[in-house]
Amino acid sequence: MENENFSKYLEARYLNQINWYDEKAQENQQKYRLLQWSLIILAAMTPALIELDLSVMLGKGFGHLATLTSVIVAILTAALKTFKYQENWINYRTTCETLRKEKYFYEGEIGEYKSAENRETLFIERVESLISRENTLWISAHRPESKSKNTQK
Repeated sequence: MENENFSKYLEARYLNQINWYDEKAQENQQKYRLLQWSLIILAAMTPALIELDLSVMLGKGFGHLATLTSVIVAILTAALKTFKYQENWINYRTTCETLRKEKYFYEGEIGEYKSAENRETLFIERVESLISRENTLWISAHRPESKSKNTQK
């Protein structure tokens, strides 16, 4: 492979993918932590709100606050399960760091790169394989559960 083509690949594909996975990992981490902390706080508050019985202290309108926090906890729990922010965060971060590591192996001629006939071709094959593997993981993580699983005894 020519140096110019390899440089184009690094710029147009490899670095682009690292940046994408890095950004997506950060986004999913932030969403996961926000939802998780909200859940923790609201779940801890709910029994206290029930015990306080705010309708007696502050008026009838406040009596349903514990019910509201319970509903929000249920919604946030469903959102965490549905959108899989934690799984996405971990998968994206793992892929990003594995892609970064691959360049170090290439540059240091470590592992398979030490004896490779064409290091650039090997690098591209390995990078594309990593990206393909992550795509497969994402699809399987986000595939709806099959009906046969739900109906089995």
